[in-house]
Amino acid sequence: MKVRVGREVLAEAVGWVARGLPSRPSVPILAGMVVDAADGQVTLSGFDYESSAQVSVPAEVADEGRALVSGRLLSDICRSMPGDTVELTAETARVRVSSGAARFVLHTLPLDEYPPLPEIPAASGVLDGDVFQRAVAQVISAAGRDDTLPVFTGIRLEIRGSTISLLATDRYRLAVRTFEWQPVDAGIETNVLVPAKLLLDVAKAMAGHEVTLALGSTRTGDGLMGFEGGGRHATSRLIDGEFPKVRGLIPAPTAITSTVTVQTAALVEAVKRVALVAERSAPVRLTFADGTATLDAGNGEEAQASEAVEVTLAGDPVVTGFNAGYLLDGLASLGTPIAHFAFTQPIKPANLTGLHSPEDAPTADSAYILMPMRLPT
Repeated sequence: MKVRVGREVLAEAVGWVARGLPSRPSVPILAGMVVDAADGQVTLSGFDYESSAQVSVPAEVADEGRALVSGRLLSDICRSMPGDTVELTAETARVRVSSGAARFVLHTLPLDEYPPLPEIPAASGVLDGDVFQRAVAQVISAAGRDDTLPVFTGIRLEIRGSTISLLATDRYRLAVRTFEWQPVDAGIETNVLVPAKLLLDVAKAMAGHEVTLALGSTRTGDGLMGFEGGGRHATSRLIDGEFPKVRGLIPAPTAITSTVTVQTAALVEAVKRVALVAERSAPVRLTFADGTATLDAGNGEEAQASEAVEVTLAGDPVVTGFNAGYLLDGLASLGTPIAHFAFTQPIKPANLTGLHSPEDAPTADSAYILMPMRLPT
């Protein structure tokens, strides 16, 4: 194998595949990345039995061939190369990587021991990559990070005909985003649970392109989902487990007793300042009354903070408390100049949505449900 590739193109492609490789693989061979040069391109692949990633980039191929090398090391090398192009040359048990005056030699891994990548299932439909990336970004902060509770580390895709809803929860908050797509089968109805980290990485990498979703079997323990877009291919095994029935947490319009609209940026800055004196497990108190949101944190024995922000209140005054980090995550996910809160009771979950102007009405295609915290007496 002997190929020449643009450094930036190669570094970005290798880096994307390397991000999915395990840092502590159960089998050492799984830390490898397959480099396959043929037909005027280099194809880079990685697989750890749970997820796979593959991308092809154009290259000057002098000699075709395949090799397996340490994926993360190759990624680090490609990022640090000084020249505009990188040359990869495979020799017996070694791959030379050179650019400018820099030279590296990597020992190859046994290619015949590397597992074959799973085949991507038949296409189930296509969607806009930018819409997909935005939707995943809006719900990702609510996904859990505790690997001992794998169900909460996933994002649930509820597919109903021409709509897909993404749901994520860590038991303290819930994020929902619904968008349109073009299914092959207009009557499709299914639910799948995909690892949140992988879904975010795929959505970012395929933004700006048409993305094809491919659903394999969704039987327990045998589910596989594939993604194709922008010359990239990825698969992921689905998370096996029962996602909690969380839609009941979203307040019904008829149950709402108070709504608040506020400039998102102003509230974000106020929460950040007040939260400086809030203890890790203590809430930030919010009092909505008389056209003002008063934020308080801290206690009399230590530091205290208070700040007021102008709001528009419709309905009864509300006194509630939220975890500052969760509130800031929700506000950051909106992407709109106006934040809209809907309350039923101060001790019940609140629904946070985004508006582009104060005259807009909230829609049902997104929600960020915040569980209130008990306020100190």
